[in-house]
Amino acid sequence: MSLTSFLKKNADVRQRFKVEFQMPSLDITRELAAPPLTENYSMVGTAFDYLLRFYIERLNPKAVTRKWVAEEALFGDEGLDDVLFYPRKFKDLVAKANVDYNRYLLNGVMCSSLLRSVLCLAQLEVFYRRDVDDSYFAKVGKVDRKDFQDLRRLISLVQSKVFRAKKACVLNPTFGRASELVGGADCDLVIDDTLIEIKTTKHFEVKREYFDQLVGYYTLFKIGGIKGLPKAHSIKRLGIYFSRHGCLWLVKIGGFVKRNQFSKFIAWFKKRAKEEFLFA
Repeated sequence: MSLTSFLKKNADVRQRFKVEFQMPSLDITRELAAPPLTENYSMVGTAFDYLLRFYIERLNPKAVTRKWVAEEALFGDEGLDDVLFYPRKFKDLVAKANVDYNRYLLNGVMCSSLLRSVLCLAQLEVFYRRDVDDSYFAKVGKVDRKDFQDLRRLISLVQSKVFRAKKACVLNPTFGRASELVGGADCDLVIDDTLIEIKTTKHFEVKREYFDQLVGYYTLFKIGGIKGLPKAHSIKRLGIYFSRHGCLWLVKIGGFVKRNQFSKFIAWFKKRAKEEFLFA
């Protein structure tokens, strides 16, 4: 289970979020600047998550990072290599990605090798997110050159000023022990006082599921904090970066969270999550 599956599976949870938090309107418009070039929507989206985090890390050398989810999928939290299950080539793909990643941090060049590596990491991450059948193994490592073009266009839309941190930058953070409430949860990034999710979609809209996901992450933050941030750190805004539109949408938490009622919601959330997890 995860936060997203917890929300998706349970109508009563979604209803509680809907009653508690009025979804802000999207008061801006943006044209689709980078339409997808293939039907590999999900893989390209995950690959861009990696690529943008690499970009942000180079922009913010003091950024707090963690082990890649693709690495955790193969080696687990303890770094143990399950060679009896995964092919050797998977380990080689991660090793190559590490070489490309470190080279990029040094020279800032987004070469084709780096783009191929982030696409492969996206393929490997699937093993962490969901079960796959044996036929998927043969697909890992095979990429479409048009997805390279797609990633180049997406990264070209990024404005460095949007992701340059003044004090704090945490990439792909988790929420301490609170993540365990929902069987695991990690958001895309935190820049100073803003928690941001990356959405690589051609539709410029804030869906209810996106908003609930952000509020869920904020709730987990209030319960367990964010690994890599001081305990006293505040999150004051939530955001969605629409990568195909080159636009960061932001909303102030004070606009929809009623402080005097939020503690009751947190208590309910913890109780409901524990109930779900016990029977998962």
